[in-house]
Amino acid sequence: MVNIYLVRHGKTMFNAIGRAQGWSDTPLTKDGEIGIIELGLGFAAQNIKFDLAFSSDSGRTIQTTGLILKYSENEEIPYEMDQRIREWCFGSLDGGYDGELFDGVLPRTDAYHGKKQADLTYQDIANGLLEVDTAGWAEPWEVLSKRILDGFFDAAQKAEKLGAENIVIVSHGMTIATFIKLLAHDQPTFQGLDNGSVTHLTYSDGNFTIGEIGDMHYRQLGREILDAE
Repeated sequence: MVNIYLVRHGKTMFNAIGRAQGWSDTPLTKDGEIGIIELGLGFAAQNIKFDLAFSSDSGRTIQTTGLILKYSENEEIPYEMDQRIREWCFGSLDGGYDGELFDGVLPRTDAYHGKKQADLTYQDIANGLLEVDTAGWAEPWEVLSKRILDGFFDAAQKAEKLGAENIVIVSHGMTIATFIKLLAHDQPTFQGLDNGSVTHLTYSDGNFTIGEIGDMHYRQLGREILDAE
C-alpha cells in the first residue's frame, strides 16, 4: 500500500490578488514560502520519510516541492514532473480575476443556464470555459478529466511497482478537487483547499482510498516549531 500526501502548492502572487492562474504561473510570495517551510518542518517533526516526489511542471509546484523536500529532510529522493497534473487551463481567461471569471463570465454561458451554483458540476465549468475561450486553449471535459486521472493513477502505480511506502505529490487546487470528485462522486464539487494543505490518500491494487481532505495540521506543527525558534 502506498501512502500519498497530495499537497496544494504554496500561496503565489496571483493567489494573493485573486487571479485565476491556470496554466499561467507566478512564484510563491514570501508568506507562501513560509507556509511551505512550515509544511516541510511538520513532515520532519512526524518523521515522515518520502520515497518518491511528483509535481506538475508549473513553476509554483516545482518551487513548493523543493521547499518541502528541503525542510522535511527528503532532498535526495527521486523527483518527477508531470504536466498531466497541472491546474485547469482557463484558456484566454488565464490570469483574469477570479470574481470576473467565476461570478461574471461563466454564469452567462449556456453551460450554466438554469442551474443554481450548488448544482454545478466540473463538467459544467469546463463546458462554460469552452464557450468563452476565444484562444481555443481550454480543454474539453473528456480531455481534462482523463489527463488528471491518468496523471495521478500513473504516479501511484509507479510508486507501488517500486515498493514505495510514502510519496508526496504537489498539484493545484482545482486539479486536486476534481480528482477527489472523480474518485468519489459523493464528495462536494468545491473543496476550497488551502495553499499548503495535505489531502491523504492510499493506493493499492488499482484503487485509491480517500482519507482527510485539506489537512492543515502539518503546517500548524511547523508554525509552532518556527515560533519556538
